[in-house]
Amino acid sequence: MMSEGLRERSKARRREAILRAAYELFAERGFEATTIADIAAAAEVSPRTVTLYFPSKLELATSQFDEFADRLHLALRDRPEGLPLLDALEHWLRGEIAEMTDLDHLYERMLDLNPQVRAVTGVRLTEVIQEGARLLAEERGESPDDFGPRIAAAAAAAVVSEVCHHPEDADIDGAMAFLRAGIDALVTRSDPS
Repeated sequence: MMSEGLRERSKARRREAILRAAYELFAERGFEATTIADIAAAAEVSPRTVTLYFPSKLELATSQFDEFADRLHLALRDRPEGLPLLDALEHWLRGEIAEMTDLDHLYERMLDLNPQVRAVTGVRLTEVIQEGARLLAEERGESPDDFGPRIAAAAAAAVVSEVCHHPEDADIDGAMAFLRAGIDALVTRSDPS
């Protein structure tokens, strides 16, 4: 039992070393110019070890984001019964900001210097937020194809991206007030009474 815990911690350290090496190299040399062999050498592992953890360079570059998107998806989908979607989003945002590590900051630096990788993460964020639009539509008794949920999803994607990519400037209270007011305006505008 104890060796299993040690093995898992060792794998987690190796995975983080690979990520750290990759993000540093992507920030210094660029995503395209960095090879798996470069990452392996910097992480002091074999190229095969890198590809066992991350089958492709793009998966390695976006893995931090993929975990982030999975946490967002779960926070929205599995929120406690009766908790409004925007409250769940706000709670999740605050938790993400509070839990950021130096690896997250290195990842953000890498994204800032590699717009092609940021574009891939933007598409994935939009997919998660579209699921949020479906949940919001369900919460409000609307169709997910209605204008309101779609525009709310786009605004939420922008808010999440801005707050999480620039946490030092983040004003979660202001961002959430913006989203709530926008959604309320859409509801009021479409209300026939």
